[in-house]
Amino acid sequence: MNVELPLPLYKKLTVTFRVEPGCLGPDGVEHIEGFCKHAKKAVADLDAEFVRWVITPRYDKSLAETEYRTNGKRLNHDKAELYLKAFGKELDEFEEHLQDSLSELIDEYLGR
Repeated sequence: MNVELPLPLYKKLTVTFRVEPGCLGPDGVEHIEGFCKHAKKAVADLDAEFVRWVITPRYDKSLAETEYRTNGKRLNHDKAELYLKAFGKELDEFEEHLQDSLSELIDEYLGR
């Protein structure tokens, strides 16, 4: 597949990752907004040619932890997997890398 990078914003995969305040400890709700801003800046360049990152607090547990969209449409797991395959990425590895990166960022943010 011949794809010209970087993609225009509307064609990028928007990855929304919702971080639970509890990940930042018992007083995480006091730090979650600042952490999400910090994390967004830290991951902004990760696969930036075809991914747009949204890191936000997860106050509503009925919302999925991770959500994928492109061109204004929500993608289910299978379609997100196909999208990433076009760029030589595996969804499971992609998600695992994001989780690992966020864990490191939490430690960094909390000064551990």
